[in-house]
Amino acid sequence: MSKIAVFGAGGRAGRRAVAEAVSRGHQVTAVVRDPARYEGPTGDGVTLVAGDVTRADSVAAVAAGHDAAISAAARLDVPAEEFYVGAAHALLDGLARAGVGRLVVVGIGTLLETAPGVRLLDAPGFPDEARNFSLGHAAELDVLRAADTGIDWLMVTPPPTLLDDEAPRTGRYRTGGEQVLPGGEETGLLSYADLAVALVDEIENPKHHRTQVAVAP
Repeated sequence: MSKIAVFGAGGRAGRRAVAEAVSRGHQVTAVVRDPARYEGPTGDGVTLVAGDVTRADSVAAVAAGHDAAISAAARLDVPAEEFYVGAAHALLDGLARAGVGRLVVVGIGTLLETAPGVRLLDAPGFPDEARNFSLGHAAELDVLRAADTGIDWLMVTPPPTLLDDEAPRTGRYRTGGEQVLPGGEETGLLSYADLAVALVDEIENPKHHRTQVAVAP
């Protein structure tokens, strides 16, 4: 059994990560900005706390005594680059202070490559309204890659499609590298429930380190 802090535990990915970890017998601290608005799993195995993923002192305080952390945090009311860069720095600093060695971050599919060195967000015609949000995640990944840190971080990136919010957990997924994983209609959409399986698997049995990996159904 591990103690896992889940930042952004109130979102669709975060709620599933809390549920998946608890179902495997882990103790989970669900970290959210406003506990009164939290609609994720509660009960045995879940401790709900307020925290700010962009402040290192807050990260350090809520993560103390934990073995690993998952970040599924997002903000749409502040510039994406400001939020994701701030969160990356705060997580690396705060988790190091708390003695937490493993960090698994949820990425965004538009960072994956469609050809060597060509990310989906770089493609001609990529919609401007989505570009800034994608660039915020890209800047977050740049911070992680450039950091001189003892934190064993990993960015787990789902496909560049909508994720299925209703599909049940299958426990199955494919893992790749920095490229969009090939798939067809038969593979369907990746569910948030199976994304959570991939996140918790990388805490229980870390297979990838200091990189981005694509996951797909």
